[in-house]
Amino acid sequence: MATHRLSIPLKEEDVRALRIGDIVYLDGKVHTGRAQVYEHVLHGQNKPPIDLATESNVQMHGAPAAVQDGPGEYRLSSIQATASFRYWKYVPDYIERFGIRAIIGKGGMDKWVYEDVFAKTGTVFLTTVGYGIAALYGRAVKRVIDVYWGEELGLPEAMWLLDVENFGPFIVDGDVTGASLAAQHVDAVNENFAREYAKMPEYVLKRIGEIDHTLANEVIVGKPAGDKD
Repeated sequence: MATHRLSIPLKEEDVRALRIGDIVYLDGKVHTGRAQVYEHVLHGQNKPPIDLATESNVQMHGAPAAVQDGPGEYRLSSIQATASFRYWKYVPDYIERFGIRAIIGKGGMDKWVYEDVFAKTGTVFLTTVGYGIAALYGRAVKRVIDVYWGEELGLPEAMWLLDVENFGPFIVDGDVTGASLAAQHVDAVNENFAREYAKMPEYVLKRIGEIDHTLANEVIVGKPAGDKD
């Protein structure tokens, strides 16, 4: 395990040197993205407002806890990642189209994303460290550079562009070799989830992102990580 402090935009050689379990701190511009940003860009065909590959090739799944004091003025108290397994269906297209080198999130994604996509594109998945340190991450945000699509999507779902310094710590959960810390234990975890999910009503499973309606209108509950269908 090694500790790295990297500047954004991340270079491919820096990312390819990372291995699962390493600790990472970041300096530069990080942009946020949740489901509505992905939908707006990938399905709505709205071009990102900046050149992500050259300016902000690190995306965080989440939104800051912030208030708007005035036009273009935001006061940010903390920031924490949301569960990245909700977004696995968007991530491959997004990182390939816009040159994303790192995704910050939590909970991991399907292991095929690491094996088939991250290994090819030179991308890593960085996971936040536990709970209760959102304020620590927030203190690393020097300023809110801009908030894009706030009116269309709402502030929690908008794309925030943040200027960060010593942003971390993050753990490398998935590296460019296709390895993943989460995937090492996913089979045992999924077995426990399947047992508990069988007791829950559909609306609860839908709310936590564990129901996927396919094109055939079938319902898959507790889809195992690594299953692309």
